Amino acid sequence: MTDRKGELATNLAKVEERITAACVAAGRKREEVTLIVVTKTYPASDVRTLSELGVRHVAENRDQDAAPKAADCAGLPLTWHFVGQLQTNKVRSVVGYADLVQSVDRSKLVTALSKEAVRADREVGCLVQVALDAGENERGERGGVAPGGIEELADLVAEAPGLRLDGLMTVAPLTGEYAGRQQAAFERLMVLSTDLRRTHPAANMVSAGMSADLEQAVAAGATHVRVGTAVLGVRPRLG
Repeated sequence: MTDRKGELATNLAKVEERITAACVAAGRKREEVTLIVVTKTYPASDVRTLSELGVRHVAENRDQDAAPKAADCAGLPLTWHFVGQLQTNKVRSVVGYADLVQSVDRSKLVTALSKEAVRADREVGCLVQVALDAGENERGERGGVAPGGIEELADLVAEAPGLRLDGLMTVAPLTGEYAGRQQAAFERLMVLSTDLRRTHPAANMVSAGMSADLEQAVAAGATHVRVGTAVLGVRPRLG
């Protein structure tokens, strides 16, 4: 086993212990929570190693990094998630490899995703990104639609050819009433998810929590956690 593979295996085991402990504390089964490893800034070689170690879900947030990496890792048994703010001019590329786009936050993006999914003859899963730091009709500082805009956007996704409405995603807000209150933020997302499932029962995915706050996300009921640094380490800044 190479040093890097050993390092990743050790880190994965620690994250697995954290998720398992959080599930026990919350009275949940371990299989209720899916780990997504966020591989942004890390090379394709790390993605291949993670696949060898049993990881099945990986996430990226920049198309210019993700597209060549996904191509390099084609054929591996991986589900690719796109989690970054997505510009419409990148949609064609992203639809080429992403199985799910977790950052759907405006109608123009839904239209673009649908067009490219149909063109590529693919079905792309979509999560509506919720901004808990946004005013009722605004977008959040890190992307996302205000809670009041979820229903309209979810309906658009559900009706769009080539797209599948899978649920909701959020990033713990840095400002506003939920700043520093990650579990309260995630609990609010779960309430919004319950509301959404009244009209879209299959949209039961809730993506919340990262390396620093995965326990709070599991406690609140998240179905997916997005972990980067706790698995891959802190990469030195370039330049």
